[in-house]
Amino acid sequence: MDTSSRRTFLGVCLGGVVAGFSAAVLWPLYRYLAPRSGGELTTRVVIAEKDVPEGEAKFFEYAGASAVLVRKKGGELVALSAVCTHLGCIVQWEKEKQDFLCPCHAGRYTPDGTVISGPPPKPLAKLPFSVANGEITVG
Repeated sequence: MDTSSRRTFLGVCLGGVVAGFSAAVLWPLYRYLAPRSGGELTTRVVIAEKDVPEGEAKFFEYAGASAVLVRKKGGELVALSAVCTHLGCIVQWEKEKQDFLCPCHAGRYTPDGTVISGPPPKPLAKLPFSVANGEITVG
């Protein structure tokens, strides 16, 4: 085996190792940042009113994605998509600040889903809901 074919072989092997390592690192990162898909596409979700106290949020699955119910100070209910409009990360409720934070790029939303700061280009999507007999029905 001459030197040039040995170099070519080693180059191909090194390229394969780098490609495998890159895939092993990037795939979990992609799965963390990408919105969940598949599973049951629930069109209606029923949550007991007592499960959403004032100033708190309840996260749940709705139509194959994360959603959240918020009872604002004063008692008003809001149902929103919990998927950030910037890159699709799942927002987190910050009880002390009474707003949502996107952990990926520090985007902030009001309890109504309006953008306060950061890179999100538009507000969180509002979801239809109704309240009857102590139950909140989303969808």
